[in-house]
Amino acid sequence: MGSIAEMKENKPHAVCIPYPAQGHINPMLKLAKLLHHKGFHITFVNTEYNHRRLLKSRGPTALDGLPDFRFATIPDGLPPSDADATQDIPSLCTSTTTTCLEPFCELLSELNSSGGGSPPVSCIVSDGVMSFTLKAAERFRLPEVLFWTTNMNQVTNGYLETIIDWVPGMMDIKLRDFPSFIRTTDPKDIMLNFLIQETDAVPRAKALIMNTFDALEHDVLVGLTSMFPPIYTVGPLHLMTNHIHDERLNAISSSLWKEESECIKWLDEKEPQSVVYVNFGSITVVTAQQLTEFAWGLANTKKPFLWIIRPDIMAGESAMLPPEFLTETKDRSMMISWCPQEQVLNHPAVGGFLTHSGWNSTIESIVGGVPVICWPFFAEQQTNCRFSCVEWEMGMEIDNNVKRDEVELLVRELMDGEKGKKMKEKALEWKRKAEEATAPEGSSYMNLDKLIKEVPLQ
Repeated sequence: MGSIAEMKENKPHAVCIPYPAQGHINPMLKLAKLLHHKGFHITFVNTEYNHRRLLKSRGPTALDGLPDFRFATIPDGLPPSDADATQDIPSLCTSTTTTCLEPFCELLSELNSSGGGSPPVSCIVSDGVMSFTLKAAERFRLPEVLFWTTNMNQVTNGYLETIIDWVPGMMDIKLRDFPSFIRTTDPKDIMLNFLIQETDAVPRAKALIMNTFDALEHDVLVGLTSMFPPIYTVGPLHLMTNHIHDERLNAISSSLWKEESECIKWLDEKEPQSVVYVNFGSITVVTAQQLTEFAWGLANTKKPFLWIIRPDIMAGESAMLPPEFLTETKDRSMMISWCPQEQVLNHPAVGGFLTHSGWNSTIESIVGGVPVICWPFFAEQQTNCRFSCVEWEMGMEIDNNVKRDEVELLVRELMDGEKGKKMKEKALEWKRKAEEATAPEGSSYMNLDKLIKEVPLQ
């Protein structure tokens, strides 16, 4: 048997770097845990800003990790801030693209010269929209795989209803169903050009990893296969991590806000499938008018609801709900700033989910078997909404110009109507398929092993 130093030297070392936003950090951490479970030493790279937020939300020992699962940081290039909020996304995209390469290369050099503290870096696992890491991989002659964690001017003259029939694997999709930054009319739009740049870089990766499963997006995956490097579907990741039985590893969390777990006790007291869960994710911002319309729409249903209202959900001001609404709903509602969403969506009391249709929320609702009302806000959420409502038949869409009467009508249909019952059946059908994909011998379970064997990561 070799010495401990030799064992460290021979252990593959993956450097995992997510895009610095909550919806990207969560799935990357799950993927990192799975790679650790398969024998990799892990270095997980956050920005300094998000590292501080994690320590604030989880406590000073939250990121202690394990001897072979460590955390590191790089600057994001933005002005220093102590805010407990998601950074401006266009500014962050510009900054990571233009400032993060050299700090990341310095980190790789430090890891390779750690004097026995860790094995040499053998591969990079990067978020699909952090393509500057490909330059680092080429400089250090390392293989890199990209982890794609996702599936703006609005045009209002009917153009968005145009049917597009030439996208592989997506028949009869409308222009309005494409990610928001593709639908801009400004060729200089920051997000459009950022997306073009990141997509153009994809062929330089050794492989793509997707947090989905074959049965869910079969036609799209077939369409992408001829266009990109080998694709490995390894999701839903939070089902895959159920195969990990290391309590120390499972205790490592990635929530940038403090989770208020008392909501689970509140749900325990409710009847099965009686509660409406409302959460618009980590980036969506609303106006005071929209917040009020959602509030009274929910109140008028007379249904119990759990509503996640982030401190920064209203840009530049605190979220204020009408006092009359708070009085009206105090006996059947709970409103908190953040929660353990996977646990909430798997709770038997939750009967429906009013969501922004981010990919994490979409895949978590599938795993929970929970039908959805979609209110997409940004990025690929319009596309996720379209798939939930049309392809998977487990959702309904609410108009962007939200009105309380429509909120009430859709929530009542979701919870009590015939369409709601059919959506619930579909959601449970997809839940079963997700469980099959992540079980031993399932497609995602085997794809993770194939990724490690077929792509030179070690």
